Amino acid sequence: MAVKYVCRHCQTPLGTIQGSEVSEFRLGFHFLTPEERSDIIAYTSEGDVQVNVTCDYCKEALEHNPELSLVSNPLQ
Repeated sequence: MAVKYVCRHCQTPLGTIQGSEVSEFRLGFHFLTPEERSDIIAYTSEGDVQVNVTCDYCKEALEHNPELSLVSNPLQ
């Protein structure tokens, strides 16, 4: 299983964790509420886990232009 981190706004791959020792518990996913889990974590058809986060570039753009958060894909 691989855990792939991807920016939820620009879809930029941010990193991948490979290995059999990777577990949702070790990554802290058990602290998430069911709503947070469904918003942040997705499972791919290859059996990998995709974690949707916000990259630094998009975070800065959203902080300077909060109205962008009203658009479904503001930073494509």
